[in-house]
Amino acid sequence: MKNVIRAVKGTVDFYPEEMAFRNWLYSNIRRVSESFGYQEYEGPLIESIELYAAKSGEELVKKQSFVFEDRGGNLLTLRPELTPTLARMVAQRQHQLPRPLRWWSFGPFWRYERPQKGRTREFFQWNIDLVGMVSPEGDAELAAVGARLFQALGLTPKQVAILVNNRRLMEAELRGIGIGDELRPAIIRLIDRRDKMPAEKWEAYARDLGLSSGQLTQLIDLLSDGELWRKSEELVRFFDAVSALGCREYVQFAPHVIRGLDYYTGTVFEARDCDGQFRAILGGGRYDNLVAEVGGDPMPGVGFAMGDKVIRVVLEKFDRLPDPASLRYPLVVVTVFDQDTQLESFRLAAELRAAGLNVAVYPQADRLGRQFRYADRIGARAAVVLGPDELQNGQVAVKNLLSGEQTKTPREQAANAIQKILDTEPPS
Repeated sequence: MKNVIRAVKGTVDFYPEEMAFRNWLYSNIRRVSESFGYQEYEGPLIESIELYAAKSGEELVKKQSFVFEDRGGNLLTLRPELTPTLARMVAQRQHQLPRPLRWWSFGPFWRYERPQKGRTREFFQWNIDLVGMVSPEGDAELAAVGARLFQALGLTPKQVAILVNNRRLMEAELRGIGIGDELRPAIIRLIDRRDKMPAEKWEAYARDLGLSSGQLTQLIDLLSDGELWRKSEELVRFFDAVSALGCREYVQFAPHVIRGLDYYTGTVFEARDCDGQFRAILGGGRYDNLVAEVGGDPMPGVGFAMGDKVIRVVLEKFDRLPDPASLRYPLVVVTVFDQDTQLESFRLAAELRAAGLNVAVYPQADRLGRQFRYADRIGARAAVVLGPDELQNGQVAVKNLLSGEQTKTPREQAANAIQKILDTEPPS
């Protein structure tokens, strides 16, 4: 038996059914993004590792990025995220772009992680950002965009929630328990790992960082204070705004949500399934210094990213995945009766395409039963037969593959007859 060459570990083969889901997700993302006035953009798939080295944090650069050297000796990486690229693109044309910018993108990314359910090394990700505005109301708009997508996908507030915190609030509280500027970045990463580690290991890690028993107790109390947000004017305004935007039921305060990337400066958020079964569905927040750090003038921003893997397993869990049959585009198969009529079948297919139909021609003469089975397997709703009798009488035979009914119609009316079949709702 031959050894079949397999895909690279952690990458994804998009067979037609997987591609149909990806396109369905993309269409919903596009519709929601554009409904809030966001414009689509894209950046390169390869960037200099320098772009991430000082912006995204050591773990992303040293442990998760696919880094390689080009022929000129430059260190490059397959992009692990898009926000630094966005900042670089804005910095390059900063004085030519309108403010605020509302941009979104959906494309491939790579991270060297351990593949498991809901996580691969290659994935597609939705990125959406509001750049050039400093306001809690702008932060709330991004949360509303995320909530609107969940609504569009059929997920309810009892199934998913957007968890929100604020870096400035937490930094002030950490100072209050004696954690200074030097230790604070490590403690933020500690908080970010709170729900990713067993409690005893997390507490041991905290002590290894230098927290006293008293500080650790205070930190644990801080991370369980559900009313802490009321001390932050930014969060009070944020929650007022999400209420006005009609999505308050999806949004909750969560003091343990801090986001591990170094560039976040204010409100941060991530979405989770309410049972806490999976990793974050989406995550993001405010980054007010990133454009300046890549060479531009100071320009604030807020945004989030959502990968295609976790949202799929969440949709599967709550039985919200679309029926694969509903994702197939309307398709017609023109059969080939015999070798003598093959070219005429090609001409008929061209006529039907000119009328706006999607048409596949069976590639050779074969038994009609086999051609009908093929049409059914690829999801076609109708099959067309053009044999000697039909040719002589200026007709075509049209078979409804759902009902099995077959009728003859004048050739010039074939497109209308087929369209009626395609417009009929299939039985549930």
